[in-house]
Amino acid sequence: MNISDCYCLGRITKPWGVKGQLVLFLDVDSPDDYLDLDSAFVEIKGQLVPHFFHIDNINGNKAVATFEDLTPEQAGALVGHELYLPLDLLPKLDGNRFYFHEVVGFRVVDSQHGDIGTIEQVIEYPAQPLFQVMKNGTEILIPVIDEVIDNVDRTNKTIYITAPNGLIDLYLSDTNK
Repeated sequence: MNISDCYCLGRITKPWGVKGQLVLFLDVDSPDDYLDLDSAFVEIKGQLVPHFFHIDNINGNKAVATFEDLTPEQAGALVGHELYLPLDLLPKLDGNRFYFHEVVGFRVVDSQHGDIGTIEQVIEYPAQPLFQVMKNGTEILIPVIDEVIDNVDRTNKTIYITAPNGLIDLYLSDTNK
């Protein structure tokens, strides 16, 4: 299994108790969806290593898990490592909800400017994520917020937006070239 075929579920943050349990930070919208999870891949030196465990409890985005066949010392060595699951285990989203990796390569069509290019990546800034859209070698950054996104057409791999007034003009005006 390759990291590119997986999504990051979260991170092992610290040991818990004396029986080798670990605290997991689940970086997901609905942590309770993972209560029955019994295995995940742990990234160790760039490699994904499968580990089996059971989740004892979940409180918010934190979970306490007991890993199978690990001594407390071995479990402690996993602290700080990220947890991964295969992409096909991601819950399916519909409507205008999407995963960032899902929309890379989608065309972006603005209500005023028409087709403005293709999403190269989603840049995750702390304030808000941005679509990095490329049009004829010019980068256009579009905020990924509900007020901008009108429709996600998965069939045609197109996202329809209404960009804030003047935003796209900043990137495409002749004075900035």
